[in-house]
Amino acid sequence: LAAACLPRGKMKLKEIDRTAMQAWSPALQHPIYLATGTSAQQLDATFSTSASLEIFELDLSDPSLDMKSCATFSSSHRYHKLIWGPHSMTTGESVSGVLIAGGENGNIILYDPAKIIAGDAEVIIAQKDKHTGPVRALDVNIFQTNLVASGANESEIYIWDLNNFATPMTPGVKTQPLEDVSCIAWNRQVQHILASASPSGRATVWDLRKNEPIIKVSDHNNRMHCSGLAWHPDIATQMVLASEDDRLPVIQMWDLRFASSPLRVLENHTRGVLAIAWSMADPELLLSCGKDAKILCSNPNTGEVLYELPTNTQWCFDIQWCPRNPAVLSAASFDGRISVYSIMGGSADGLRQKQVDQLSSSFGNLDPFGTGQPLPPLQLPQQTASQSVILPLKKPPKWIRRPVGASFSFGGKLVTFENTKAQQQPGIDQQQQRHHVYVSQVVTEKEFLARSNQLQEAVRSEGFVSYCQNKIDMAQADFERSVWAFLKVNFEEDSRVKYLELLGYRKEDLRKKVNVLESCEGGGYALQGKVFLFLLLAFLPPPPPPALLTGNFESAVDLCLHDNRMADAIILAIAGGQELLSRTQEKYFAKMQSKITRLITAVVTKNWKEIVQSCDLQNWREALAAVLTYARPEEFAALCDLLGNRLESEGDSLLQTQACLCYICAGNVEKLVACWTKAQDGNSPLSLQDLIEKVVILRKAVQLTQAVDPNAVGALLAEKMSQYANLLAAQGSIAAALTFLPANTNQVHDPPPFFFPVCFLSVLTGSLQAEICVVHLTCRICCGLGRQTGPWELRVVLCWELWCGCDGRINTQFVFPQVPDNFMPPVPITSPIMNPLADPQSQMQQPPAPAPPVGAPSFQPPHLPAGQPALPTEKITKKPIPEEHLILKTTFEALIQRCLLSASDPQTKRKLDDANKRLEFLYDKLREQTLSPTIISGLHNIVKSIETRSYMEGLNIHTHIVSTSNFSETSAFMPVLKVVLTQANKLGV
Repeated sequence: LAAACLPRGKMKLKEIDRTAMQAWSPALQHPIYLATGTSAQQLDATFSTSASLEIFELDLSDPSLDMKSCATFSSSHRYHKLIWGPHSMTTGESVSGVLIAGGENGNIILYDPAKIIAGDAEVIIAQKDKHTGPVRALDVNIFQTNLVASGANESEIYIWDLNNFATPMTPGVKTQPLEDVSCIAWNRQVQHILASASPSGRATVWDLRKNEPIIKVSDHNNRMHCSGLAWHPDIATQMVLASEDDRLPVIQMWDLRFASSPLRVLENHTRGVLAIAWSMADPELLLSCGKDAKILCSNPNTGEVLYELPTNTQWCFDIQWCPRNPAVLSAASFDGRISVYSIMGGSADGLRQKQVDQLSSSFGNLDPFGTGQPLPPLQLPQQTASQSVILPLKKPPKWIRRPVGASFSFGGKLVTFENTKAQQQPGIDQQQQRHHVYVSQVVTEKEFLARSNQLQEAVRSEGFVSYCQNKIDMAQADFERSVWAFLKVNFEEDSRVKYLELLGYRKEDLRKKVNVLESCEGGGYALQGKVFLFLLLAFLPPPPPPALLTGNFESAVDLCLHDNRMADAIILAIAGGQELLSRTQEKYFAKMQSKITRLITAVVTKNWKEIVQSCDLQNWREALAAVLTYARPEEFAALCDLLGNRLESEGDSLLQTQACLCYICAGNVEKLVACWTKAQDGNSPLSLQDLIEKVVILRKAVQLTQAVDPNAVGALLAEKMSQYANLLAAQGSIAAALTFLPANTNQVHDPPPFFFPVCFLSVLTGSLQAEICVVHLTCRICCGLGRQTGPWELRVVLCWELWCGCDGRINTQFVFPQVPDNFMPPVPITSPIMNPLADPQSQMQQPPAPAPPVGAPSFQPPHLPAGQPALPTEKITKKPIPEEHLILKTTFEALIQRCLLSASDPQTKRKLDDANKRLEFLYDKLREQTLSPTIISGLHNIVKSIETRSYMEGLNIHTHIVSTSNFSETSAFMPVLKVVLTQANKLGV
């Protein structure tokens, strides 16, 4: 967040015109302050001997280079070292901590920064003159912030307790020979470890628990003059030493476990190194400044220079990271200026102009050498843009890197990584250490996956009866139990008889009911319609053979009808033969108009459609039983569908669900899907699993009993199957998902959207090239899928961007007769994908379609639905391209030819040849004038960029067109145009 607050594009943030030591406020302090104390090592341009302690506020919202001064304290001391410790900081204070200064005369002074900013006169907390000589080394223990280490002349090192400042401690006996202490630093991982270094090149590591030095390191050539010391932020045993000797301008990296020689030596400076600072936020960032007037940011693990700050010819003697904002650093130089920079790079323009303006304001407009003539305007050389922009770091610093990351990939795969702090191994660079990326399978629907596996096993083993019986045993609802019982009947002999039994009609039971009814008063015509139908179903005899009798029966029947003796008439007619019986029945039905009569009429005349259409739906079981008993095979399915339609359209929700049983009897899978979807909550995976289980079992039953196309899938079922396949793929069952993709649908206009990355499919089949990216399986634009009746072939297009925009809808120009005769279909995968919902025998018998050779000009048209006219065989006459747009065709074709002449590998040539053919889609749209003005304008702008060979500009225009236009309008030609522009840029034609 702190780095995000930096002014965009600005590399140098602030300037302070002071010859001073510097100290940033602690990380907890907000706003950020920078304290400056007049340096004891230098004089400013006025040769002033006064000294001051100032506090400046870092306001990054202010675009100017000036840094706001908050307070100034006139001091009687000049300083060799200044640090700002977090001791006594409390939440809510505007300014807190302690300013600790090392003076010229061995004194250490503690200042209260809050009182300085408040303007108090008494700002000194405490001071001691304990040291001999100037105090050049100071550091605060990051674990116990009340402990401060200081170093001065004659090997003096003191440990100060800010809570008891009177008497300091020593880490041990002074090192011999006595020498100056130029650097001191607390270990960043172990709180009782302290290191000190001297200009002689020796560094000593102290253990305060033992009160003695535990190890000493030194350079054997005696040219190492230590000007800086810093511990590794993460690894307790590593530290760096900097040398200010021009003969050895190096930074040595030491590991105390192997202290015989440096672990690594950084030799990026050409003259002595004056100061170093190791970033606490990123161990791969080490700042250094030297007498070569360079400020470098290096990776101490590799020695590589990551960044060089733009500086003038002056040396910097002190450099520090800002504790709160890790991207900010400050550098104090001998020219009397403290500069604040951003490590993120940016523009350096305007820095020199400020210096010129300051010089002019000092001298006025007159010649400083007494001529009295006005100064001519100073002409500064103009720098090019490449010189004024400072490149940022080569890789993002640690504080803006993702500490962890996760991304879901296709197939329920979760890819994660974490940048954990690993223990540094000696002698191994951090960049050489292995960083792990974890790929795990995420399964969120365990029950769904288990049930799917059971279904696939039942299909594989053809154990449909046992599968259905298991479902019956596990069903908790009566209706669910009935559905599975009906499905099971499909795989048993005498299925109609079994259906009747499931409806409750057994012949033995009917005989018992008849016996009871015969003993009741008012039998015969007084029977209710339902009971009468029982009798008809069970005992209606077949018509007798024709009787060779005399016409006396006919006369007798007429007399009975005249006297309204209907029963006698029927009995006589039966004896008189089939012809007389038929005529008598007609006369009887004409005279009797009750509901029972209508029912009897339908039964006698075998008009089962009348029964289904006119029966009371509360008696739907009896109507279905009648159809099961008497309907002929050719009319059975239609009658079951008719009854199911009536139940489904009824307002009663219970009757609506019963329609599913009628559709199961009919073997109508599509209507079962529609009915079940209405009756159930189809949003959950388990609900979809319920439906697919029933669909798969019913389809298998239909394949066994009916002569139907096993690959035919309706639009609604195709959508459900695709959703199901998507769910399976998301749970990691990619192979199973492929098997449930619909092989063929009865609708061609709107296949269900199902996204499927071919890059994962290539792992399964091994049949795709690495350059094939991701496509949309059901989209004809991406895949060129034909409506084959046999095994389904996956066809892919060598493209890189259709994945992002495809909406799953078929472009009509791929379906209807507008297909150009020079369209080249993409090369299919050689191995077909088997569909378990289809007949295994038919799949085994039908060989896979052969793959057309690359560049084949033929196009296999899709199968069109019934009634759709076939594709014309004659050649289509094309209109001319409008003259104002002809330049598009000539320019694109010329560019492709230039690329073909420069391309050397066959793969690139094939891409270009394919692109040349596919651009015909663009030319056809130009002929028909169907492109929007915005797209036309963008294409002409691409032509202009091609004419100037500005291919990257053309690609940018291409991206703008694709992102702002309708996908269906550009998807046929924009991807290949991008291929051409990319190849042209790569080949440099």
